[in-house]
Amino acid sequence: MKTLIVEDDFVSRKIMKELITPLGECDIAIDGEEAVKAFRLAHEEKRPYDLVCMDIMMPNLDGHGALERMRELEREMGIACANEVRVIMTTALDDPKNVVDALYRGGATSYLVKPITRQKLLKEIRSHGLV
Repeated sequence: MKTLIVEDDFVSRKIMKELITPLGECDIAIDGEEAVKAFRLAHEEKRPYDLVCMDIMMPNLDGHGALERMRELEREMGIACANEVRVIMTTALDDPKNVVDALYRGGATSYLVKPITRQKLLKEIRSHGLV
């Protein structure tokens, strides 16, 4: 499994990397702009990500904006909805507006509220058939 972790907070980034690295290759982006570049490059190299774990609140381009751009790129490349990258939005915000924005408007696969535990993350990844 190839994963992109998108997180601006160093401690959260480190924790996510420790949780996901045993499952396969893991890249890091520190904001939405960097995430979109990494996402595009992975497709250009014919090695797309299987999973993106992305924070919502980030500088430059937030998680909602980055997800929107990623989904646009997938449409431009002719990737069917069933083959889109799985995206787990991660955030400290547990409010209905962010859930709706991430899942229904943005096309996220799922949504996890921090703090994220190994058990919670692995359960979510398994539910999408990635491990």
